[in-house]
Amino acid sequence: MAKLRHIAVTVTDLKNAAAFYEKTFELKVHSVNDVAVSMSDGVFNLTLLKFPTDEMAGDERGKDFVGVHHFGFVVDDIEKTGKEIEKNGGRYHPIDTNQMATETKYRDPDGIVFDITSPAHVWAGVKL
Repeated sequence: MAKLRHIAVTVTDLKNAAAFYEKTFELKVHSVNDVAVSMSDGVFNLTLLKFPTDEMAGDERGKDFVGVHHFGFVVDDIEKTGKEIEKNGGRYHPIDTNQMATETKYRDPDGIVFDITSPAHVWAGVKL
């Protein structure tokens, strides 16, 4: 069974957004770089994103998009789940970036972006 364990949100200011979630909900920061802040409550991962270029954003929404960028599931079998996704109307969504190499992106039938990853590559702070 897949487990929903990750959501990525693009924001206008990484530092301010991280401070909000840290102070308001006591999320723990696990990693920080120029593009992302990864936080967790111990079960679920919240990654805040601020892409410097449209190319890094990875799709038509571009670097100025603010909101839910994608969400992620941990699955036992990436290949089998990918086939199920496509069988049920989803489609592969290639992202040309190395920073998300452990996630495989898809779009659901309405075009909403999500990803799948294996238990070996779960997001920081996530409990399985």
